[in-house]
Amino acid sequence: MSTDALLPWLLDGDPAIRWQARRDLLDEPPAAYEPDRARVTTEGWGARLLALQDPAGTWAEALYSPKWTSTTYTLLLLRHLGLPHDNPQARRGCELLLNTGFYRDGGINLFKSFKHSETCVTGMVLALLGYFRLPDDRVHRIVEHLLSQQMPDGGWNCDRPKGATHGSFHTTISVLEGLHEYALAHPAWAATLSDAVARAHEFLLFHRLYRSHRTGEVADEAMARITFPPRWHYDFLRGLDYFRWVGAPRDERMADAIELLRSKQLPDGCWKLSQNWPGRVFIEMEKVGQPSRWNTLTGLRVLRWWEGRTYEMTDSYHEIPA
Repeated sequence: MSTDALLPWLLDGDPAIRWQARRDLLDEPPAAYEPDRARVTTEGWGARLLALQDPAGTWAEALYSPKWTSTTYTLLLLRHLGLPHDNPQARRGCELLLNTGFYRDGGINLFKSFKHSETCVTGMVLALLGYFRLPDDRVHRIVEHLLSQQMPDGGWNCDRPKGATHGSFHTTISVLEGLHEYALAHPAWAATLSDAVARAHEFLLFHRLYRSHRTGEVADEAMARITFPPRWHYDFLRGLDYFRWVGAPRDERMADAIELLRSKQLPDGCWKLSQNWPGRVFIEMEKVGQPSRWNTLTGLRVLRWWEGRTYEMTDSYHEIPA
């Protein structure tokens, strides 16, 4: 099946899939896809998650645990779905994360046993505060804290307070996504991030997005699999989609990851859901081992960016995998 023939299948999915396919694969203008984006609030996965918010403004009556039903991870999923930036329910949850978690060192600490901010969580919360455009000056202090925590190799590692000396894929992608959401929300401050972001990009590129710098082998087999949602975990496709999102130059050190992505594409053009991370969930969006609209959308938009391709609709709707 041609890549173009997958588009009707994607457009027949949840509003979260539909609006992003129209934006990222069909280059439709906002006036065309924003109505579908608005439906994330009232239909499908997004509406189901919003309906589960507690009267206090949390989800699962918790800020970070249990995984994956707490406020942090529910808001991260709503961000992936593309919930509108000004959604009042999401902003209420963000306010709780910031008011409860903002720590004296300038980062986010949601753990009673910690005497320091946790860098992964700080990056994830920054992504939420930026995405949902929370108007609070403490957001700038969070960025300052994260920049102070960058390691000599360009990455970040939440185990740095325990003595870690090498960047972590997981922490680095969380911080990079947080910094980019911040830059989008506060464009006047974007230039202050450029050096740190460039160093972090080099960290990922030096590792060819998923390989050990010592051996050249896959750093962690889980990073060579494709899952959605990623939660706090890094994988090669999350890295590729990040570089596409920020409009980074295509670099030959991404080629290994691109070939891995191509190798996982099925003959019908889609990608499967490789795994789910163990934990509690409110909804099961897709089944492991089955064709995944999420991974297919992401795979197609990454290859489109890499190859500079354009797609058009076809009439092959009846051939598209169910």
